[in-house]
Amino acid sequence: MNNLGERLFKLRKDKKLSQEEVAEKLNVSRQTISKWETDQSMPDFDKVVPLCELYGITPDELFIELKRKETSQNNEFIINLEEEKLKTSKKAKGIAISVVLYFLGVVWTMISIPVMNMNPIVASAIFLLICGFATGIIIYVCIKYKKMKAFKETKTDKLRNQISNVVAIIVTIIYLIISFTTMAWHLTWIIWVIFGLFEEILKLVFMLRSSKDEK
Repeated sequence: MNNLGERLFKLRKDKKLSQEEVAEKLNVSRQTISKWETDQSMPDFDKVVPLCELYGITPDELFIELKRKETSQNNEFIINLEEEKLKTSKKAKGIAISVVLYFLGVVWTMISIPVMNMNPIVASAIFLLICGFATGIIIYVCIKYKKMKAFKETKTDKLRNQISNVVAIIVTIIYLIISFTTMAWHLTWIIWVIFGLFEEILKLVFMLRSSKDEK
């Protein structure tokens, strides 16, 4: 039984008693028994012992099972919460490493050709490898450390999704304008890498904020 009402209902059925019969023996109304069994109210202190005697159990037997299950559920929730926080922490580290790699890629592009006089093709290839590695880390941590359960969407989740949708539209417009203006389609795809990075940072910020609120 998950709650007191269900427990009382089962005990009454086991004794083959009606709500009217229980109410008469305890000197209460049938509506009172109904409220006890539907968790709208709890038995008064002076009714607990007579109720337990009627059902052939002790007060400890009535409440201890419920308390044990509640404790078990609380412990399971705490374990799941700790695992979720650990996953969030590892995911944050992976995304942080990716951010650093993206910045290193940009710095490499800025100095490899004009400063180091490196072949542009080789420099671009190394830049793409750095971006690919960083993107691979993001994909890996997002898959490996995804949420264990699909929680009900909260107002925070809706706000994050709205922000993400608006930014996606803006990025699409910018991408098309730059691409058609410069015709550098082989380079403008990087905009989507940046957008993907923004998405993950946005999710991380909201997750950390949610974890902080829970504390």
